[in-house]
Amino acid sequence: MAGTVSIRLQTVSKRFGETRALTDCTFEACKGEVHAIVGENGSGKSTLAKIISGVLVPDGGLCEVLGSVITTPRQARDRGVATIFQEVLIAEEASVLDNLYVGSEGLVGTGKSRAERLREAGAIMTRCVGHAVDLNDRAGDLPLSVRQWIVIVRAILREPEVLIFDESSAALDLEATKRLFTEIARLRDAGKTILLVTHRIAELVSIADRATILRDGKAVGVLAREEITEARLLEMMTQAGRVLSAAPIMRLDENRAAKAPILTCKGLRTSDDAQPFDFSLQPGEVVGLAGLDGQGQERFARILAGIVKPSSGKVSCRKADGRTEAIDGLEAAWRNHISWVSGDRKREGIFPLLSILDNFALGIYRRELGPLGKINARRARSLFDEEARRLSIRMGSSGNRITSLSGGNQQKVLIARAFADTPSVIVFNDPARGVDIGTKRDLYRELQRFAESGGAVVYLSSEIEEFMGLAHRVDVFVKGTLFRSLTGADIEEREILGAMFGQPRGAHVELEAMREDAQ
Repeated sequence: MAGTVSIRLQTVSKRFGETRALTDCTFEACKGEVHAIVGENGSGKSTLAKIISGVLVPDGGLCEVLGSVITTPRQARDRGVATIFQEVLIAEEASVLDNLYVGSEGLVGTGKSRAERLREAGAIMTRCVGHAVDLNDRAGDLPLSVRQWIVIVRAILREPEVLIFDESSAALDLEATKRLFTEIARLRDAGKTILLVTHRIAELVSIADRATILRDGKAVGVLAREEITEARLLEMMTQAGRVLSAAPIMRLDENRAAKAPILTCKGLRTSDDAQPFDFSLQPGEVVGLAGLDGQGQERFARILAGIVKPSSGKVSCRKADGRTEAIDGLEAAWRNHISWVSGDRKREGIFPLLSILDNFALGIYRRELGPLGKINARRARSLFDEEARRLSIRMGSSGNRITSLSGGNQQKVLIARAFADTPSVIVFNDPARGVDIGTKRDLYRELQRFAESGGAVVYLSSEIEEFMGLAHRVDVFVKGTLFRSLTGADIEEREILGAMFGQPRGAHVELEAMREDAQ
């Protein structure tokens, strides 16, 4: 049961230039509860988390944590606040162990010995990741999901009174999310305050005790556990007069005439110890890629985009004149109009020192240089305005740095960049990681439009529900190879999840059983 109030924000306001991130926002959270903060991208969720963390100082109003006013990160830490931000903040050149204890008291001098830190951190990392991790490994060499766990465990090691998760499960698959829920439940039962900022509505239903909904920088309501449903959340999140259906958009037409594949893979191995497989992608087709973390689906997506090479086999792209070309690198992918959109925008997407417009236009700058190599700035701005309208990008001036945008709106810019580069194929690697349900619907509509115009899509996602109503086919990877292709009525949660666990067709894994430990 929740206890006394531990966090109190009273009429807090914060603006960035012309953008009002929070306006007279009031919020309370209690000890011993998981309190979700929900809203569309740009609604103020991350700003609220940063104010509680002392990273941002409000322009007006008051923020109190455990009875103390918070205005700096040091004050927040001293009051027991630990925050796991949306971006995976690690020192990539340092070891896992050094990343886990960086900034902690006693890291140098009078603190715990290295042997003590190895034992303590090793036990928690093994419990969270699900297998042993060599803490001496270079952190930057590890998969995104393990890097995310480093940030989470670093916060847990500080034994916080308040733990804030800002889209921190977005890089985790279903099994990893189950382990995260177990950790969250343990901390909640110990009387800690857990703030959960997430767009994964299924998570809220599973773990949240209460939910505060933000809209346009204001808290518009608080739901008790029994009131938290997808329909209710969507109703409160959206602006007055705007309807946002919880149901997926209509499935793309599956009765299209058979066409020659635009991408073909023969005898492909994602790694030396994986079994070879074949793959094809038709114009107008949307193919989803699924699998538990580390099962080869992400590497396969990178192979298709020319980012990495397969261990054996090859990828071929059919040109408009019927000739084929091997996709053996980024240059070949670019020549054949294969675009890539990553969910890891910090490492593989944005250029933080460039403007919103320049981040968008990098692809078209190369293709559409004018006479004497001049950039057609007017065309770039026209294309940006069109894509920004279609994807509902919330921003001030397009000349501002892209880092002035919320994480979800940064992701929209990357998606807009891919569409503007006149692609024939777009390969998405978890593109909706950390974006709200409204943004996902906008993206789905754009994918439908793109496919109907003859484009082809490969869509990797860690969220099974994203495939419903979107994909013509879902290819599930197990042990580095294509395990099963699902089409038609088989594209549903239980079938996909069963395949992800390597089970025979029809042997379903119950979704609720995967999350029972969090209750």
